[in-house]
Amino acid sequence: MLSEIPSRKETLEPMTDATPDQDILQQFDEISAKFAQARENLGKIVFGQNEVIELTLATLAAGGHGLLVGAPGLAKTLLVTSVADLLGLSEKRVQFTPDLMPGDVLGSEVLEETSDGKRAFRFIPGPVFCQLLMADEINRASPRTQSALLQAMQERHVTVAGARHDLPEPFHVLATQNPIEQEGTYPLPEAQLDRFLLQINVTYPDLDSERQMLAQTTGVEDVTVEPVMTRDDLIAAQALIRQMPIGENIVEMILKLVRQARPDEAASERVRSLVAWGPGPRASQAFSLVARAMALIDGRHAPSIDDIRRLAKPVLRHRMALNFAARSEGLDTDQFIDELLAGVE
Repeated sequence: MLSEIPSRKETLEPMTDATPDQDILQQFDEISAKFAQARENLGKIVFGQNEVIELTLATLAAGGHGLLVGAPGLAKTLLVTSVADLLGLSEKRVQFTPDLMPGDVLGSEVLEETSDGKRAFRFIPGPVFCQLLMADEINRASPRTQSALLQAMQERHVTVAGARHDLPEPFHVLATQNPIEQEGTYPLPEAQLDRFLLQINVTYPDLDSERQMLAQTTGVEDVTVEPVMTRDDLIAAQALIRQMPIGENIVEMILKLVRQARPDEAASERVRSLVAWGPGPRASQAFSLVARAMALIDGRHAPSIDDIRRLAKPVLRHRMALNFAARSEGLDTDQFIDELLAGVE
């Protein structure tokens, strides 16, 4: 089971034979309509980023964390804060810097004097105690601070001074990275990258979208968003996604795509010669969960092969690395994933 996406059994009872199909379908339609409204409202604020919006919503619907990679000024921060407002989640932002300490994120214990004159430690929660944490420029923090956040992402709790403190439910991290400036950064280790369900690349908007953005953001009126969902709606969606069916042909495509990207003995000569390390089992789990989340957002009752093709790069690009031989050919990871997709058609 994907460790950073816990089971929702403690929140909602799983579907049983006694559950009427009509109730499940009605719940599906209601949640799907709310996600569709959230997607539409986000499109009125974040222009020209429809793919980024859908992938971000799908990440949260699947119960995972997302890594947004893009140049400054592409509305990554606006996207995260707007998503929190639309989904009714408590949101906090941490600007990661080299001098940021784990206690600045997780919280710390302070020594206080009680009313009876005694002294005792009291835990003061850090900004990680929210439902949607924006980790801005996460690769600028030191490895020590990054690893502290890793425990929160994976286990949904933090440990301070030997005491466990559970995080709110649900808990999601949307982190950002600037791919341009790399001075003074600490690249995320592979183990932490693997905890992100998707790596979502944020590109520049097209001409028409930028024209629309210019017209609507430099006037006197500010566009605001109203919540269309609640915390309970999101938790219900995450439980519902795990009950959605997925076709055997889609499972076979996921397994074939993920396994052929690994440079092991069963791989092709080209993969062994160009791939330094490949995706682990979490990639397969990510495909299965996010494909069903995409189907829910689109109002479809089951995912399709097209969902797997669409998700190949966001799922795989941060879970594999090419070696020097590939770079000498001018080959990047996204281009290589296109080759892998062509091999499973």
